[in-house]
Amino acid sequence: MYLLKLTISKYTKMSESNKDLILEMKSIVKYYGTLLANDNISLKLNRGEILAVIGENGAGKSTLMKILYGLETLDSGEIFIRGEKVNIANASHSISLGIGMVQQHFMLFDDFTVAENVVYSREPRKNLFFDFEFAKEITEELSKKYDFPINPLEKVSGMSVGLRQRVEILKILYQNTDIIIFDEPTAVLTPQETTEFLKTLKALASLGKSIIIITHKLKEVTEVCDRAIVMRDGKFIAEVDIKDSNKDYNILINELSFLMVGRKLIDKNIESIDVKENILDVRNISVVVEYGIKALNDVSLHINGGEIVGIAGVANNGQDYLANSLFGLTKVSEGVIEVLGKDITNKSVAYIRKNGVAMIPEDRYIWGSAPDAKLSETAIMSHYNKKEFSKYGLLNMKNINSFVLNLVSSFKIKADNISCKTKSLSGGNAQKLIAAREISQHTPLLIACEPTRGVDVGAMEFIHDKLVSKRNDNYAVLLVSSDLSEVMKLSDRIYVMYKGSIKGEFRRENVTEEALGILMMGGGVNNE
Repeated sequence: MYLLKLTISKYTKMSESNKDLILEMKSIVKYYGTLLANDNISLKLNRGEILAVIGENGAGKSTLMKILYGLETLDSGEIFIRGEKVNIANASHSISLGIGMVQQHFMLFDDFTVAENVVYSREPRKNLFFDFEFAKEITEELSKKYDFPINPLEKVSGMSVGLRQRVEILKILYQNTDIIIFDEPTAVLTPQETTEFLKTLKALASLGKSIIIITHKLKEVTEVCDRAIVMRDGKFIAEVDIKDSNKDYNILINELSFLMVGRKLIDKNIESIDVKENILDVRNISVVVEYGIKALNDVSLHINGGEIVGIAGVANNGQDYLANSLFGLTKVSEGVIEVLGKDITNKSVAYIRKNGVAMIPEDRYIWGSAPDAKLSETAIMSHYNKKEFSKYGLLNMKNINSFVLNLVSSFKIKADNISCKTKSLSGGNAQKLIAAREISQHTPLLIACEPTRGVDVGAMEFIHDKLVSKRNDNYAVLLVSSDLSEVMKLSDRIYVMYKGSIKGEFRRENVTEEALGILMMGGGVNNE
């Protein structure tokens, strides 16, 4: 019998003078077969500091952090924690050294409560049984200590992404970690959740926690980080002082972008073009979910050829139901959906694909790929039955391999070979693969849900160019994105959704972020 006692470090805000070195990684080398993922990488982290590790997809950032967290073993190099050399054997060993990691895809049990998830694997016990009441007290104390308002009795299954992330952070804090690694922490957050998360980072640092954040979002780097380490192709490129930099914001962003991709990124002006025939016509559709609640309520919209139409809205306001109903993944209870005049309402996904619709799904792993499938299999999984790829049930591997190699080359997907497993790709490269697969279909309508989630600035520019090119070829694109700047940059027209309904519509020439924000929160605005 034992009773696990909660201990929380009582750090106070550190001054610059008494910050001390808590982590040092020296000359880290990591190979995957013949691929050199980390080439002699070194970094230092001080107590109470926020360090960004940035770079293109496949630059080796996540590999370096997985080594630190014990998920990968280094081939050579040294790691020092609080001045002592350590050989990290696994994640449990890393945790015992005071290192925690919040990964892109949360490791939570949906059917467990918040309290049960927080104490999982280190559960308090009473008379050999799980002490749920003490687990609840632990969660409440952590929540109060770190100003994380959360209900310890709520089940994770009903929580927003932002709250799920908060549970993950509480799990890490319960383990008494001094160093916290975040891998693309805002990739799945709304703008509002991102703002709260950045406040959380600052608060944790002020309490003495040392933080490493892997991110592609340079605006966030400039807002909260003290320093940034830039990596490219597995190599250290530069260290940039963020906190004490006196450079103009735009100059700093441009400098970081250049260091990441090795070239200057061009912010292209998207010119209006004449719209063509109507491609998508949605009339008065509704979707009813549990207890008669309408997830979509009398939604009507249209898209013509030569248009990118954006959907703006805070997460969980019906955008996912809209996209899924257009693609046959969700049944509508009323209303009509037509593509090029043909009724596709409540038809199968296969039928809808055959009749001119492709879709970049919101989640690249749950909906977009099979992690254990080969890269070549993921690249054709939505259209393997096309006549150029199969005949009489037999796959034409020569044509398939040629097609996939062309996709990999034209979309600059970094991979060992086309036979490697999809899960071996970095998150950004997996995203590029799925975007390449769907865009290459040349369908009249492309539904693009979070098309640049988790990709670096160079890949984002590339995918944006591909979407605009599709629009310029007189196809239609429906853009569903939580990144408001992306929606405003690319869209010819924007619909705003709130609580399952369309609240307003803007054209490119009369949209403002303020007006969008008001409608997204349920307010009213004159958008004529």
